[in-house]
Amino acid sequence: MDWEAIFEGTVKSFIGINAVYFAIAAIGLNVQFGFTGLLNFGQAAFMAAGAYGLGMTAHYFGISFWWGIGIGIVYAIVLGLLMGIPTLRLRADYLAIVTIAAAEIVRLVVRSVKFKDVFGGSDGINEFSGEFRRVGTDVGFEVADSYGFWWFTFTGRQMWTLVVGWILVAFFGTLVYMLMKSPWGRVLKAIREDEDAVRSLGKNVYSYKMQSLILGGVIGTFSGMVFALDRGSVQPDNYSRDVTFYVLTALVLGGVAKVSGSIVGPMLFWAIFVFIESTLREFTRDGPVRIGDFTLIDSTQVGQINLALIGLMLMLLMIFRPQGLFGSRKEMAFDDR
Repeated sequence: MDWEAIFEGTVKSFIGINAVYFAIAAIGLNVQFGFTGLLNFGQAAFMAAGAYGLGMTAHYFGISFWWGIGIGIVYAIVLGLLMGIPTLRLRADYLAIVTIAAAEIVRLVVRSVKFKDVFGGSDGINEFSGEFRRVGTDVGFEVADSYGFWWFTFTGRQMWTLVVGWILVAFFGTLVYMLMKSPWGRVLKAIREDEDAVRSLGKNVYSYKMQSLILGGVIGTFSGMVFALDRGSVQPDNYSRDVTFYVLTALVLGGVAKVSGSIVGPMLFWAIFVFIESTLREFTRDGPVRIGDFTLIDSTQVGQINLALIGLMLMLLMIFRPQGLFGSRKEMAFDDR
């Protein structure tokens, strides 16, 4: 067992790009789900909006990446309106079903043959990877071939996106924290607890829900942008429904309705994910692990067993600490939605 490699991979994933873009997406989902009580299973669609907004600028429009940020935000707002206008009068499971369907519609549209000239079809957009170096230089960040960080080594692209990503995490985390301490944020929390009572006080519950959905979606849009910058490409299947469930799992691990939970949760999620996978791969490096004639595990089963163990840990978490590591049980009262 190469424990040094396992430890290095685990710690690197704790601060790595997956933790970054999951944290940004979780902050946005926390606004919708944790603070407002909107069971949105379509966060991946907002992430795709940001990624395609960024990717289409250089590849199709021939304009700067900076325009891509604005285009991605516009995509997110339009998507939020299209998703929210007919659905936000629904509650609980009904809202969840509609939002996951909406996210799948977005994914299938961008990967369709009919719109291949615009979105690249199932192949996505792959020809803007060199732009990140120019953008990095524009903001005063010289993009080298590699960077050493303690005993880790990151490529130029990884280091650039890590710096940008963690700055965005800090910015959005602070923004959401301050908003939830404001009167606007207190109304959202009241809607989560009892929207009928809030409506009886003269508040426009529908409007507040729409604002929450769009704000959380715009934050999630930046998650997609960071992921696209890191990969240097946009692939539609990277924004499938599974992504939303992973983000939600990471959010629950950290604790809903807590900004700290939406940041630390994704970091812990990916550290645990990589630790289990690396350990299992080390176990099976020299061949299948057997007990007598029975094959306990081989290298082809590592991915499935890893997901099963993550699912088991999530079940145990929901049984023994449903509020997550930093959450409060009072914040978990999502009844009658």
